[in-house]
Amino acid sequence: MFFQPISYISNFFGWLLSPLFNFIKRILRPFIKWILRQTTGLCELQRTCYCEPSGAPRILGIEYSLKKSKSVQVHTLLQFLDLAAREKRFTSVGSAKIIHNTVETICFIKKIHLDAHQPFTKLFGECVSIIWTLKQLLHDLENIRTTGYDSSNMEHEKKLLELWNLLMPMKELECRVSNLWKDIGFQGDDPKTDFRGMGLLGLENLHFFAKNYPEVALQVLSHSNHPIHGYSFAIVGINLTHLAYNLWKDGTAKSHIYNICCHQLQVPGPTLLHFHRFYCYLFIEFDKLWMAEKPATIMEFGRIRSKFENEIRLLLSYPNCLFKLNIPVEHV
Repeated sequence: MFFQPISYISNFFGWLLSPLFNFIKRILRPFIKWILRQTTGLCELQRTCYCEPSGAPRILGIEYSLKKSKSVQVHTLLQFLDLAAREKRFTSVGSAKIIHNTVETICFIKKIHLDAHQPFTKLFGECVSIIWTLKQLLHDLENIRTTGYDSSNMEHEKKLLELWNLLMPMKELECRVSNLWKDIGFQGDDPKTDFRGMGLLGLENLHFFAKNYPEVALQVLSHSNHPIHGYSFAIVGINLTHLAYNLWKDGTAKSHIYNICCHQLQVPGPTLLHFHRFYCYLFIEFDKLWMAEKPATIMEFGRIRSKFENEIRLLLSYPNCLFKLNIPVEHV
């Protein structure tokens, strides 16, 4: 209690000085950029490409520089790239032309001589490709998320039944609507009602986890069936789909995404496979935390879920963050 007033004062001044610091930073930014341009002969985009390490530090720097640009031409270019992402034009065929034209446009706007700065064209092009391929993927994820589970769709039904067979290989599902679905953590007799929140994306994630990491998925399922510290496997899995989706959508996961693309030399950028693997990482790590916490009741889910999200967001706040699945044998 003695240190509480000091803590309040410290927090107050921190709250007071943070906006002031950001205001000063915004005011000085153009002046600092001008000085560096005059002294180095390089624009901010070039300095970022040449000086920042590969991965998230470089790509985030490029993204920030483009976003903060005061050039009308640059913002027109960004609008074009956003439209191309919405229209899904970043494909194996279409990406090359879009990236080439983008690099040429930026070089013209920034007065960069292509012949003298060939490394820039390659590095900047890779950054642009990854940034807008991610934006395109987010549109795809949203489409999957908003696609509701349809029991009259044979593809949906097939994937759901495959999920059962993967998780319960020794037990036959006697009929489609059954109380047995609770054995893998659904709430009722028909799992389709549990997919309402995240749509088909919830099923896709669960199916991917069970199919590609079967031994680990079965181990996690066994943990969820613990007589004292158990939880609903499928329901928690769908909840973690919601977490994974939000981390990607709000940009928190960019550090991991950008690093994994460069680490695996994945150009033009992230794919649905990366999202599924990210989800699997979350599920495995959540299960570890849950079992370590040993909650006395499922009512503690909210607390543990919040703790888990805070820890994940903290890790993702570091530019060098890269989540890896520590599994002996990967089947992907």
